[in-house]
Amino acid sequence: MKILATGDIHGDVSLVKKLAKKAKDEDVDLVLITGDITYFDQGVDGLIGPFKKAGKKVLFIPGNHDSVATADFLTEFYGIKNVHGYSVKYEDVGIFGCGFANIGPNQIDEKEIYDNLKKGFDNIKYLKKKIMMTHVHPSETKMEKFSDFVKGSIGVKKAVEKFKPDILFCSHVHEAQGIEEKIGDTKVINVGREGKIIDL
Repeated sequence: MKILATGDIHGDVSLVKKLAKKAKDEDVDLVLITGDITYFDQGVDGLIGPFKKAGKKVLFIPGNHDSVATADFLTEFYGIKNVHGYSVKYEDVGIFGCGFANIGPNQIDEKEIYDNLKKGFDNIKYLKKKIMMTHVHPSETKMEKFSDFVKGSIGVKKAVEKFKPDILFCSHVHEAQGIEEKIGDTKVINVGREGKIIDL
């Protein structure tokens, strides 16, 4: 399975067009968006449509810039799946996630982050391969060092250590775009705006 994972789009329609072209050219099976699709909910036009036009399946979680209302609208209007607190089985891979962040607007606390991840994980734990999606990065990682203001999540770190997904895709800290590191056997990737293509 080939995946294009991206995040922190922040309403950039031209970026979405480039990403949709990349998804089509690379013949990806799935597009995963790790939040902050909008910039404080300012307009959603052209932010999902290009992926759908390219014939790509899209899963997403909202970021701290995306409200519940925006996430619900994107789900209903485009027929895409929001995996915040949920999970999806795609082929032999289980994908689960938690959106929003532990800071800023649309903030949730560490317990809620962990509980949402556990809820999603519990439904796909029997699958051999697992992908976890979060907006915020785990605490005590290299990614956390890129910003004094944007701390990592203790809840995300706890979930990674307990559920041991194969990959964690996150975004949130723009300066950490492209950074890859490991927590145990889990590969942690800040996919950033430019996106990352992964073969599973």
